[in-house]
Amino acid sequence: MNIERHVELASNIGRSLAQLGPDDHEMAIEAAMLAGTHWLNAALHADRVAGEDEDVVHCSMLVVNTVRKYAVAEPGLVGALQEIEDLRPLHVRGDVPGGSAAGHRALDLLAAMRLRAVDAIEAMGSTHSADSLQEAR
Repeated sequence: MNIERHVELASNIGRSLAQLGPDDHEMAIEAAMLAGTHWLNAALHADRVAGEDEDVVHCSMLVVNTVRKYAVAEPGLVGALQEIEDLRPLHVRGDVPGGSAAGHRALDLLAAMRLRAVDAIEAMGSTHSADSLQEAR
């Protein structure tokens, strides 16, 4: 998938997240993971570390050397996505206390991921998605 499509999909998910209520932590975590994956992929494509045919689905599903390569290029993004993924087993379809706080944490991580990805895309000198990047910022 190309950068512009990742930005479009992540932004759509972000708009949907704005509709959630304070008790919707499961949806917040799931949506943060999905949108975060799009932001990570967009940044990796912008950094020219991953081609358009090489998208991350889950960090936990990558082979170790691939995770390490991506973490060198985008340590904050990879770390944030891994943290969001780690929230899922406990708080999505789980009954561990602290779901609301976990949902808020996922959204905070997603916001940081979005800003980093936009910076990476802008740094590559891309103008094809300038409007969508301004909206995402």
